Amino acid sequence: MTSRAERKYRAATAFQRRVGNPLLRRMPFQTLLETTGRVSGLPRTTPVGGRRTGDTFWLVSEFGERSQYVRNIKADPRVRVRIRGRWHTGTAHPMPEDDPVARLRLLPRLNSAAVRAVGAGLLTVRVDLDG
Repeated sequence: MTSRAERKYRAATAFQRRVGNPLLRRMPFQTLLETTGRVSGLPRTTPVGGRRTGDTFWLVSEFGERSQYVRNIKADPRVRVRIRGRWHTGTAHPMPEDDPVARLRLLPRLNSAAVRAVGAGLLTVRVDLDG
């Protein structure tokens, strides 16, 4: 990762950790992804943008493999997703073979624009929802 990309990553994650995520998690209709912490074993909740298509939820991680929730998914792919205020369980799959830029065109515009602006090393994640 270039030094510019590294600075962008550090600034974005610091903002998300201290301001963005704590505020967004409190909003009742914000989409949330809950993973299990790979070290602590505790639930970890992250605001995400994405779209449900049938029994599949799609999202794009702005920092790909560096995102903590992607690292948690690799350790334990069982997740929960809160969509429109309702929790759904499922299994998450990082999709490195998918084109994340093309995928962003299919997801909500506001979140996609933010991911494109801030992101480096984008990665598509598919969540197969149970029932």
